[in-house]
Amino acid sequence: MTPLQNRLLEILGRFPDKKLVIVGDSIADRFLYGSISRVSREAPVFILRHEQTETVPGGAANSAVNLASLGAQVSLVSVVGNDQAGSELRTKLDALGVDTGSLLTAENLQTTTKVRILAGHAHSNRQQVIRIDYEDSPITDGDVRARLLSELKSRTADANAVIVSDYNYGVVGDAEVEFLRTIRKSMPVLVDSRFRLTGLTGLTAATPNEDELEQIIKEPIGSLEHLEASATKLKKQLQYQALLVTRGPRGMMLLEQDAPPLHIDAVGAAQPVDVTGAGDTVIATFALALASGASFSEAARLANYAGGLVVMKRGTASVTRSELEHSIINSEN
Repeated sequence: MTPLQNRLLEILGRFPDKKLVIVGDSIADRFLYGSISRVSREAPVFILRHEQTETVPGGAANSAVNLASLGAQVSLVSVVGNDQAGSELRTKLDALGVDTGSLLTAENLQTTTKVRILAGHAHSNRQQVIRIDYEDSPITDGDVRARLLSELKSRTADANAVIVSDYNYGVVGDAEVEFLRTIRKSMPVLVDSRFRLTGLTGLTAATPNEDELEQIIKEPIGSLEHLEASATKLKKQLQYQALLVTRGPRGMMLLEQDAPPLHIDAVGAAQPVDVTGAGDTVIATFALALASGASFSEAARLANYAGGLVVMKRGTASVTRSELEHSIINSEN
């Protein structure tokens, strides 16, 4: 093996000693599977015969599951509603080794739920045909907001790193961000934000994908030079130490202080099976590696391996430490 592979395995061996906190929007990802039985006589639509429904953790909860799967100790600071989806989400997280002591239940909120309907003929693979989202309004309850901030302060007192998983459903508010700015010098604070990354300034690093970068700069990225220039400008605007841009089958690009852009080739098959939740896996691995003493470039390479593994799994999935170790040992990169 190469010195780099040995170094990555050394970092991987430290994962079980680390404690991380995730604050953000937890989502119940529901997958409804059905087989196409016939076409309706009432309208030109397929009729599906229901086979099974599965609920798995999504959003911040999926990042938490990935950390637990990689061997870390993880606490989730988030909110669910007092409903079936929230109950199922909590039960799954408990079973998967996530500490849900700071997962609050709010009586007046609905658990954010994304229902993906997957259909196909009897002996074919199921393909997603539609997604139905159940969303609530942002959290306005003052008591819930105060409890969220209190739980975040308590959980980060002995943590090694923090992940902000922001899907714009309101868990991460101004008070939480301001508090995280005060602790970023004592531990890495990593950000994954779908729609408001530019408002989360003054933290450690973020992991936007290329599409999210294009939305921020409001134009398509036409070349590698354009990508580097746009990402460099964004990193400066955010006042971050590093920016890791994920590029799907084209790998990743890392920007950090006083270093040229680092382009990392994708690991694994060229055609992914399912990219659902891949960003949660990437930031979980990136954050855990940094908490374990990795440099930004080493953490990015570990996250790249993890991303290559998870996109070959169907649905919202996670990566284990043994899978990551096997991928590193057998890689030619």
